[in-house]
Amino acid sequence: MLFEVWAPRAAQVGLQLEGHTHPMERDPAREGWWRAAAEAAPGARYGFALDGGAPLPDPRSRRRPDGPEGLSAVVDPAGFSWRREWRGRALPGAVLYELHIGTFTREGTFDAAAERLPHLAELGVTHIELMPVCPFPGTHGWGYDGVAPWAVHEPYGGPEGLARFVDAAHGHGLGVVLDVVHNHLGPSGNHLPQFGPYFTDTHHTPWGAAVNLDAPGSDEVRAYFLGSALAWLRDYRLDGLRLDAVHALRDTRARHFLAELSAAVDALAVEVGRPLFLIGESDLNDPHTTAPREAGGHGLHAQWNDDFHHALHTLLTGERQGYYADFAEQGPHALMKTLLGGFFHDGTYSSFRGRTHGAPLNTLATPSYRLLGYAQTHDQIGNRATGDRLSARLSPGLLACAAAVVLCSPFTPMLFMGEEWGAGTPWQYFTDHQDPELAEAVRRGRRREFAAHGWAEEDIPDPQDPATRLRSCLDWSEPDREPHAELLGWYRRLIALRRAEPALADPWWSATGLSVAADGCLGFRRGPLYVLVNPRDRPAQARLGAPAADGAEVVAAWRPTDRPAADGTLRLPPETAVVLRCGGGRAGPDQPSLGSSRSEIELMQ
Repeated sequence: MLFEVWAPRAAQVGLQLEGHTHPMERDPAREGWWRAAAEAAPGARYGFALDGGAPLPDPRSRRRPDGPEGLSAVVDPAGFSWRREWRGRALPGAVLYELHIGTFTREGTFDAAAERLPHLAELGVTHIELMPVCPFPGTHGWGYDGVAPWAVHEPYGGPEGLARFVDAAHGHGLGVVLDVVHNHLGPSGNHLPQFGPYFTDTHHTPWGAAVNLDAPGSDEVRAYFLGSALAWLRDYRLDGLRLDAVHALRDTRARHFLAELSAAVDALAVEVGRPLFLIGESDLNDPHTTAPREAGGHGLHAQWNDDFHHALHTLLTGERQGYYADFAEQGPHALMKTLLGGFFHDGTYSSFRGRTHGAPLNTLATPSYRLLGYAQTHDQIGNRATGDRLSARLSPGLLACAAAVVLCSPFTPMLFMGEEWGAGTPWQYFTDHQDPELAEAVRRGRRREFAAHGWAEEDIPDPQDPATRLRSCLDWSEPDREPHAELLGWYRRLIALRRAEPALADPWWSATGLSVAADGCLGFRRGPLYVLVNPRDRPAQARLGAPAADGAEVVAAWRPTDRPAADGTLRLPPETAVVLRCGGGRAGPDQPSLGSSRSEIELMQ
């Protein structure tokens, strides 16, 4: 087989293969590339020695069986055993489920996670979004400090384990999306700078020097990350990629790396004959992220929408610290704005940033499914001091309200693992750094960060303590007992309703109308369906005028709710959500209104 490596600064390069040295020669067709042919079976260990130094793992290796610092091992993706044909699942109409392999089960492996796939199929989600699986230090961690963007973490099961998991998911009709990190590499085991200018001091990021996307040598660096992305999609038959923190990709070239990547993914989709998509994580609230390339955008197929999360979170929890402040000040109106137009900060002043932020989304040209909506994610839970979920502070009724808003919203819904049954386990920040100094630095940094916000150091979980990871593992006995089982049934009903009702997956914003009551009750329309939410601890009323009241029926309710009375009045129990089918179809002047003894407002057209 042919071994190749880009090492433009080296005067000589040697291939170390199973303890034997093979001189490499320059590739006359590609500047800075070296190559050598040698016989090697799958699993053979190898590395590259630069200018007589110790062998280093291949930057493009598919497997590092001995961890990030160890040598590479030969992998033949063509040798994966696929049992099922897969035509793919597109993003429109999807319901995503974010999953961390290391804590989805206590075993923390692909194979153990695959045993729980029937639960996800019965839940009704369409895609699993795996958190990063590239090699990182130790056994357990979040995965965002990986150092080998082409390889698979060995303790999870390595490349073969990932292939088995994807194949099993496809057998249940589930697509698989992988979270990948292009904006930085972890601090331990990163040997890329020894091979070439993979990083540049031209730009700086929270992690230090930026990945080199626009400085000298950047052509090969861009090709490195682009090739990695395409390899995941092609070799592992993935359906999409979630791109971590794309706002940290510093690129001043005429064609942004994201636009180049999205064009390559679209071309690969045509080549393999199945839909492929990219989802960006961005805090810029920039419409260009998902705007078509021909219109000057980056062409990503979707992006996370933290504004929707913040608006929903503050409404249900009352929190108002940090970036929640602006959302809490606006109350239900913040959620109204996101449901009607996507971004809350669309050029408005952000007190957290001390400046205006974002730009308006063109709702006439941007389908609503291009934004992901969620009540919980790994970030929004794990970056809290104690990793507490919403279930730690909200009643089952309020959790049910959150589910109704997320799963009936115009966005592509995403759940975080265990959310569907109100998991009682936290999801905390944990690491397994093998370098004692690095481990202590992470421990001190975490404690210092939250101590500045008033937390006692002894209350901050130690990221390096194995118990922190164990506390974060899902308890699979919970879904079979109350109150978890009831909430799980509610999630299943809502997801089935979304699948059965075309209006709930309507990609155009014109299908949505919304109004908010002064006391925090809210209602929004999705075609002929009305979602009414009462998060208060006392009853509320919805009044339906003609023609909406004609033939109105309750199609889903968290708590038993009678159909509207003859005068169009519907009583909403405390902490509940109701989905109605109204006879009036799309909203008109006689649409429902929410009211109490103190307030009444109409659903807006």
